[in-house]
Amino acid sequence: MKYVIDFAPVTTLPVVGSSDLFPVGRIYCVGRNYAEHAREMGHDPDREPPFFFMKPANAIVLHGATIPYPQMTKDLHHEIEMVVAIGKGGANIPVGKALDHVWGYGVGLDMTRRDLQGEAKKMGRPWRWQGLRQFGAMHRAAARQQNRSSGEGAIWLKVNGKTTQTGDLSK
Repeated sequence: MKYVIDFAPVTTLPVVGSSDLFPVGRIYCVGRNYAEHAREMGHDPDREPPFFFMKPANAIVLHGATIPYPQMTKDLHHEIEMVVAIGKGGANIPVGKALDHVWGYGVGLDMTRRDLQGEAKKMGRPWRWQGLRQFGAMHRAAARQQNRSSGEGAIWLKVNGKTTQTGDLSK
């Protein structure tokens, strides 16, 4: 079968300690799930529950790649994130069975054009400036057996050798 238009290849992440690749079909994101950051952004995590949004698979940029600074923005934010790689089942996972479908874990860098997002918020479209190409830098996926799955552990981000963000997965 031949595609009628050029179609991008499947986005993949390298698997730690292997030559295998993890295919990425969809990227589901959780907003306002980290209480400290929610407060920093002017929200009350006790009154506003977390919510979900999506990014395209081509938002992924592999570790070590150069991410071009996007035009038209003067306030690009980055946040370190825990990444959960879901195996078979995807969006059809029954409530209470999600951990049975976790393939592994990773670390990602989430990017947002905050200045343009602020303008979009006024129009009721705040997440438009997160789901852009090359706006989710990723390192590697690690199989669950190779990783802790207790829901706690240190996570941090250094930019040019300076620690800019620290936290614990339990929060």
